[in-house]
Amino acid sequence: MPKARLLLSGIIIITVVGVAYLLNRLPKTVAVMEPTNFPWLYHPLIAHRGLHDNNHLVPENSMPAFAKAIEEGYAIELDVAMTNDQQLVVYHDKKLRRGMGVDRYLAELTFAELSAYKIFGSEQTVPLFRDVLSLVAGRVPLFIEVKNEGKVGEMERRLYEELQGYPGPYAIMSFNPFTLQWFRQNAPEVPRGQLAGSFEVSDYEVEYAGTTRLPWYKKIVLEHLLLNFISRPHFIAYEIKNTSPDRLARLKKLGIPLLGWTVKNKAEYEEYKGKFDNLIIDAVLPEL
Repeated sequence: MPKARLLLSGIIIITVVGVAYLLNRLPKTVAVMEPTNFPWLYHPLIAHRGLHDNNHLVPENSMPAFAKAIEEGYAIELDVAMTNDQQLVVYHDKKLRRGMGVDRYLAELTFAELSAYKIFGSEQTVPLFRDVLSLVAGRVPLFIEVKNEGKVGEMERRLYEELQGYPGPYAIMSFNPFTLQWFRQNAPEVPRGQLAGSFEVSDYEVEYAGTTRLPWYKKIVLEHLLLNFISRPHFIAYEIKNTSPDRLARLKKLGIPLLGWTVKNKAEYEEYKGKFDNLIIDAVLPEL
């Protein structure tokens, strides 16, 4: 046991020292761009999964939610996943239980099979990414979160192909630094944002949405943005509730736009609007 404890202590010390070292190098691991070239990163506010109503009548990540965001002049954040037959669709969860009451994973189904289910008790089905692009048609900025926890390459390639010729401003975001690395290497002109936060996951999220619960060492690496040297992001989108004053100061020292996710109510908006360059906001948007 003493040897095991000594080994564990050594691992912890090395980890802490490594984190401290890499934190000091963070400013060297981002891609700084001129703010005047990308004013839409700062304004307007960003509607989280479209302008929905917490899935009462207008579901998240649905065509009506995107149409409403366009009508109100908000930027749109949306999630892109890939079906078993390699169709790009707009849906957040890996598992379909929360949104459709089906205990299956999206990646197991073809698009035709997925389309048999309605989302959140509405008449809406999961839209194809290309249909959302046709709807938005450049009228508001898009913040596209790539949901890829598997092998990087094919999904990213297909996504970039579907974006060819798109007439409006857009950025790619992901929690996966290797997805951003793909865009850095293959589409460096596309603004890329590194998503990060506490990576704390509830039992509900695991059971109903299929959210991955990461091991502690991966959480440390991703929470502290230690793979920025791989992704070289143009901006950071960070969880608002995991930002102490010290962390905010470190993030701002990077010298790139800092977005905050996800504002749930007016009180949170008032608290965080002066701390971030822009905010990703849930269904409370019409009340602001």
